[in-house]
Amino acid sequence: MDSYSNRTFDEIQIGETIKRSHRLTRPDVEALAFVSGDVDPFHTDAQSVRPDRMTAEAVAAEALVSALLQRRLPGPGTVILAQDLRFNGLMAVGDLIAGTLTVKEKCPDGHQIVFDCHVSNGDVDLITGTVTVAAPTQRIAFTDMATPEIVLRHTDAFTRLLKRCEGMPPVVCAVVHPCDHDSLLGPLEAARRGLIVPVLVGPEAKIRAVAHSAGADLSGLRIVSTEHSHQAAERAVALARMGEVQSLMKGSLHTDELMAAVVNGATGLRTARRISHVFVLDVPAYPRMLLITDAAINVAPDARDKADIAQNAIDLAHVLGIEQPRVAILAAVETVKPGVQSTVDAAVLCKMADRGQITGGLLDGPLAFDNAVSEEAARTKQIVSQVAGRADILLAPDLEAGNMMAKQLQYLAGADSAGIVLGARVPIVLTSRADSIRSRLASTVVMALLADAQRHRQPELK
Repeated sequence: MDSYSNRTFDEIQIGETIKRSHRLTRPDVEALAFVSGDVDPFHTDAQSVRPDRMTAEAVAAEALVSALLQRRLPGPGTVILAQDLRFNGLMAVGDLIAGTLTVKEKCPDGHQIVFDCHVSNGDVDLITGTVTVAAPTQRIAFTDMATPEIVLRHTDAFTRLLKRCEGMPPVVCAVVHPCDHDSLLGPLEAARRGLIVPVLVGPEAKIRAVAHSAGADLSGLRIVSTEHSHQAAERAVALARMGEVQSLMKGSLHTDELMAAVVNGATGLRTARRISHVFVLDVPAYPRMLLITDAAINVAPDARDKADIAQNAIDLAHVLGIEQPRVAILAAVETVKPGVQSTVDAAVLCKMADRGQITGGLLDGPLAFDNAVSEEAARTKQIVSQVAGRADILLAPDLEAGNMMAKQLQYLAGADSAGIVLGARVPIVLTSRADSIRSRLASTVVMALLADAQRHRQPELK
């Protein structure tokens, strides 16, 4: 517990100096990502931040400069009016960061004080410049002020998966119609990290124009030029059939265009298993990785389709390190009602699992969403289950429910997401055209692990 009292405008003299030091911790880096909205595990994986990035300005200026101004000099009652700060250098976990404020000017009009600011990491200047404040004119004191602890819950699922990719050979990946900023820079970032060897399939002039606009270097990359997006999808699928690429990645074309080429009975990539889609989500409020299926391919699957959809997701969960995934078969209620088809399908799937027709996971259903992800909700409704409240996989009753559920978790709960298509001859990264480079990179990580599993001849994935 601390006590803070301020210094009034009249009490402060030009030339006064106050100092504070702080050793950077891992929670500081996570707080930076949280406050800035840049909750990218790939940015925080190195446990360091660069003050020349906009995100780092928040932690550098607010954590040090603001703390000195608003708690020490002038202290409580201070209002920051303006700042002119320059940022440089690198801060890493464990570094001792030192901040110094010196009174440079006083202006009676508005009780303004200009402070010289200097923040350093050893001999390296991190922040230099000035901050102007309105100083308090009356004494204010706070006692027993506890500094709140910032607690950030995040499973860092994609960071762990990225680490698992270290040392793996890159996957040759056909990037289909990468004709906008994110759909081109996403695979280029994945290539920089050694995850893929991209083969760019689409109108070459458009691809090069996007690269030029973004300042991206395409030297050394193979470009398979096509006239339009439909042809790009067909050509990419042909490359996969011929074994020239080990995976596909959707660029800036409609999902229907790509999947029409993939599911073509004569020239596509079908297998005996039904093709389905899985969202892999890292939800801050959930203590484990969460898979949602199917939210993009099968509109109204019947029980037979759902058996394949469940098996695809279970097989993927194994690749992602979940030894015995818990599969919650979702419906609006947790009891079997003959008039509600999703509950009947759930009962059928559970019996299929009992008979060994779906293997590798624990299935239970029907379960409502709350019972699937909340142990407290399951206890309240007296549901005794190995799955309820601890689901790893949510099997949606139909595409609309799955799609809305996944996107609500992304946009309202801050979930990081990856999208992958399973059941074809090769894994397919299927992202939304609105997805960020970060999301595309996360999807590529999942695809790389899946392709590596296929290299090791896991029959259920082929």
